[in-house]
Amino acid sequence: MNPALLLALMLSLPAMAGQRSAAEVLAFKRAVPCPATGKPELRCENHQVDHIEPICAGGADHRSNMQYLTIQEHRWKTRTDVRVCRQLRKESAKQRSE
Repeated sequence: MNPALLLALMLSLPAMAGQRSAAEVLAFKRAVPCPATGKPELRCENHQVDHIEPICAGGADHRSNMQYLTIQEHRWKTRTDVRVCRQLRKESAKQRSE
């Protein structure tokens, strides 16, 4: 996938899933060691913070629902999460229309 397109998609996720807490991400980064260095760091080289259970699927926007993934793993998981969330929205819309 084109990196610019992926970035645009990722930036649109907060609007789709509700606002995410920058404070929770910061707390996670301060508490959890970066896999690349073994130390809590604000910048974790080649890793990104991911919500284990997507917010749009009922996951909490809390550090207990966060993990580090490599950039490649995060891209793959984001694509999967977007599909799951899209399906959940379709099912919800269908139930509302019945």
